[in-house]
Amino acid sequence: MTQPPLSRRRILLTASALIAAPGLARAGEADYANDPARRVTDAQWRQRLPGLSYDVLRHEGTERPFTSPLNDEHRAGTFDCRGCGLPLFLSAWKFDSGTGWPSFFRVNRANIGTKRDLGLGIPRTEYHCARCLGHQGHVFEDGPRPTGLRYCNNGVALTFRPG
Repeated sequence: MTQPPLSRRRILLTASALIAAPGLARAGEADYANDPARRVTDAQWRQRLPGLSYDVLRHEGTERPFTSPLNDEHRAGTFDCRGCGLPLFLSAWKFDSGTGWPSFFRVNRANIGTKRDLGLGIPRTEYHCARCLGHQGHVFEDGPRPTGLRYCNNGVALTFRPG
């Protein structure tokens, strides 16, 4: 996918994204500010979640590609946050990106927050559950139409609910 030419608007939008404080609430996070899921201790999360799910959701880990059974999940339903059950994706939004992680071209925007991630030395946009703040994955601008976005999600951070 070719990048659009730099314009004054694009430069300003990029600069403002770089300046934005990563801890500020995004999308629907303010709606969940007093939710009980925000008061769960790290020890409680460790008891509630399997090992790798705990590492990903609570400490921004990453599962190995091509290991999630959700890559092959094609039934109708929703993909929910494994930490708190908040619906994040519809199965109709899922596509095979070839990356080895469950990928979606659309997300329930009210149920995620985002922040800037420089962990690999390059700017990326991390997204997380708005209710429990559990890390889900990163969003990239190389997805299919109609959005052009690819929400690259850790399968261990999701549960599938047939519908």
